[in-house]
Amino acid sequence: MLDNINEVGASKASFYDLLGGEQGGKAAIRQLVETFYDIMDTDKKAAPIRAMHPADLTASREKLFMFLTGWTGGPQLYIERYGHPFLRRRHLPFSIDESARDQWMYCMISAMQKLKMDENLMQKLAEQLYGVADFMRNH
Repeated sequence: MLDNINEVGASKASFYDLLGGEQGGKAAIRQLVETFYDIMDTDKKAAPIRAMHPADLTASREKLFMFLTGWTGGPQLYIERYGHPFLRRRHLPFSIDESARDQWMYCMISAMQKLKMDENLMQKLAEQLYGVADFMRNH
């Protein structure tokens, strides 16, 4: 299954498929999101971006889960509930600079490592997520 992503652009399989597809993709994404926010909530390195979030992370966890499920190629849960994500516009109220981007990526990569995600898959997913995180910068 993971052989499909050995070369950039060579894969026809989505990240959702590679994370388990209909059999386990949602569960894998849920676990990734929960671990991501647990790290953000407890690791001092992520304190500045944690401060951008509400005290109760329940809604943040759910929205990121729904967004990532669709973004990885699975069901478009976020769009079905909220419409187009308009990511940049939704993040404009927050001061997102390179440091914030890097803190977000630190939490995401740490979550992937903690979950012992396949190294090749983790690298490809991190590369794609970095592009999204970098696009959110507004300072």
